[in-house]
Amino acid sequence: MKILSATQTREADAATLQFEDIDSLELMERAARAFTACFENKFTPQESFFIFCGPGNNGGDGLAVARLLSQRQYAVKVFIVGDPEKASPDYKVNLQRLPSSVQRQTIVSTADLPQLHSNMCIIDALFGTGLNRPVTGLFTDVIHYLNESGACITSIDMPSGLYTDSQTPEESTIIKANYTISFELPKLAFFLPQHEQFVGEWHVVPIGLSTTFIAQAQTNYRYTLASDVRSLLKPRRKFSHKGLYGHALLLSGGFGKMGAAVLAARACLRSGVGLLTVHAPTAGYTILQTAVPEAMTLADKHRKHISELPDKMENYNVVGIGPGIGKDKDTKTALGQLLATTSLPLVIDADAINIIAGSDRLKAQLPRNRIIFTPHPKEFERLVGKTKNDYDRLEHLKEFCKEYSCYVCLKGSHTAIGTPEGRIYFNTTGNAGMATGGTGDVLTGVITALVAQNYSLEEACLLGVYVHGLAGDLAAQKVGEIGLVASDLVDHLPQAFLTLASG
Repeated sequence: MKILSATQTREADAATLQFEDIDSLELMERAARAFTACFENKFTPQESFFIFCGPGNNGGDGLAVARLLSQRQYAVKVFIVGDPEKASPDYKVNLQRLPSSVQRQTIVSTADLPQLHSNMCIIDALFGTGLNRPVTGLFTDVIHYLNESGACITSIDMPSGLYTDSQTPEESTIIKANYTISFELPKLAFFLPQHEQFVGEWHVVPIGLSTTFIAQAQTNYRYTLASDVRSLLKPRRKFSHKGLYGHALLLSGGFGKMGAAVLAARACLRSGVGLLTVHAPTAGYTILQTAVPEAMTLADKHRKHISELPDKMENYNVVGIGPGIGKDKDTKTALGQLLATTSLPLVIDADAINIIAGSDRLKAQLPRNRIIFTPHPKEFERLVGKTKNDYDRLEHLKEFCKEYSCYVCLKGSHTAIGTPEGRIYFNTTGNAGMATGGTGDVLTGVITALVAQNYSLEEACLLGVYVHGLAGDLAAQKVGEIGLVASDLVDHLPQAFLTLASG
């Protein structure tokens, strides 16, 4: 699914009006109905509801919502911020439509603000997606007041004061919403960690924007849903055998870090690989043979770390490298040899990323169109340098993927997958319980298995990240987020694949 810019969203509105031959008031009414239906699922009429409306169309949405909620027996009071005479035409019509039974008050100074307390519900309809300058004056005071009230805030379409798809200036005042209910498609701002305190829990409701326009719109940003990745799954043939599903090689583990190798290996096997060989330090041989009996194990000549590549590299279909390997000198040499000599696709994680990040020589050796990196934010920063904010990080992600013709799965709450063409896909599965050691090793195993099975690198990234997050969601349903560990993800990978396949 696509993520459109604020400008494209306005163009989608206009295209919908033209294609359907309706006026903007009808589209506003659709939005209000969709918002209200979602809002009703979260809040009952027992609470008190205060709706703060700015002078633009977002305020018009708020007025229409107030009318619809009042019809459903919600106790609603409307606060009109600013001069209603300077409001948009659709705002004025919805103000006229507001039933006389709905209390309303104009806010012209802070002295007009109502007393608020923590058990009240506020609907923020001050500004929408079109904001392109910092909030000032009375609106700044109102936003500060609402944020400090402790009341539960739900924003219509966007938290007021937050830019939709670019960095909001530091001096801006922004609503800190508990919930954001947005229209048709999510906004880029929703996927960035720096906005969590403003956006809260977000939901998207359809309002019937032109599917033709959306299909034709050009954007580098997308987000993945089950429907997007389900079609990537390859069914197994009746007369299958293990040779059809690839032979993966994992270079992983080190003294005291053999758990990383075990997790990556188990995840690889649970993700459908036909054969798996793990090359590990000698100290890990017995561990792997015991913990992962389905995998073949090769012992490095060095007891505590990887110092060499195995023989007959041509026997494998993909190499995953990094979990637990450390940064010893001869490990770095072996990685350099791998980059210089292999023609296989590579899944590079953890210390393998850190080694490459610290060496311009190794960066220059990176083979084009054959690498998937899976860094967490700090590892990514080591690869590309410091970034100023999340938008700057996305630009660095696009530039790095283009420069090295590689794929990057930048791990996080909405893992961002960068492609050599400059596209970025945001994932929509996963939870905070996955913020624990070892879950990245699991992802390395999953993606390595998919590449071995002849999924393209892009398909392996999209499917692997989605299933990895889904396994985390299924595990959290069973054990909760606090008690979740990486092994729980491995245990739930079969169910995740089954859930995705069954729809």
